[in-house]
Amino acid sequence: MESVTASTAPTRSSGRAGKPDQVCADAVEIARLGLDVVDPDHIGEHLGVVAEGERLVTHFFACGLPGYRGWRWAVSVTRIPRSKQVTICESTLLPGPEALRAPEWVPWQERLQPGDLGVGDLLPTPADDVRLAPGYVQSDDPAVEETNWEFGLGRVRVLSREGRLDAAQRWYDGDRGPNAPISVAAPSAARCGSCGFYLQLAGSMRQSFGVCGNEYAPDDAQVVSVDHGCGAHSEVLVEQVQAVDELPTVFDDSEVESVSVSRAHGSVDEAEPAEPYGHG
Repeated sequence: MESVTASTAPTRSSGRAGKPDQVCADAVEIARLGLDVVDPDHIGEHLGVVAEGERLVTHFFACGLPGYRGWRWAVSVTRIPRSKQVTICESTLLPGPEALRAPEWVPWQERLQPGDLGVGDLLPTPADDVRLAPGYVQSDDPAVEETNWEFGLGRVRVLSREGRLDAAQRWYDGDRGPNAPISVAAPSAARCGSCGFYLQLAGSMRQSFGVCGNEYAPDDAQVVSVDHGCGAHSEVLVEQVQAVDELPTVFDDSEVESVSVSRAHGSVDEAEPAEPYGHG
């Protein structure tokens, strides 16, 4: 196995790194004694050293613990100036560059996905959520201003411009936007904006979104974009085929014409008279 170098080995100190102290670097067996509490079967070969600082060196040993692939035992040793006696500072288990490690921690607010909220769950909204703005602040959405006028200050917080843009983009790119499979498969003229079941939203959102009010449509009671579409459009009509009372005569067998049929030459029936053959 290749030896550890200063550029690849994990370090725990921000001290000066450079050429390792030779006395400390040669103290491999002393460093191994720092792992006396570890099962010897789980301690592998010496991998190398890294200079952590002046007369401070970390020795790395291969780890044989099950489930710790790529991890390394690390033992730091040092010595005082003008002394050849090396002492052990600490020992620990550290991940190497190829170590199997747990994923980086992500706060729950960033891990949360649409649909994760279940019955009885509470989802607190941060006080500094950029999607919301105080209800008493003048808004650029006429619908918000109307609400505040009717009910005094109205709601404590309302959607900010960033919050509306974020919602609009999410809806437009979702299953009820123009690129949804059901919308692509629908007739080009069957767009929600021209449908009688389309209920426009209020405020600035009304220009691009509404709610489907057709109980037979797959998007009933859902927010749809104005250019979304489906086969339940109010103006999609099935072309009526005119019924035919009586099919025209294709083959007329009401008349029979008699024709003579000659006998084959040399047959026993050659002497008999020709028989009439019906031909329609």
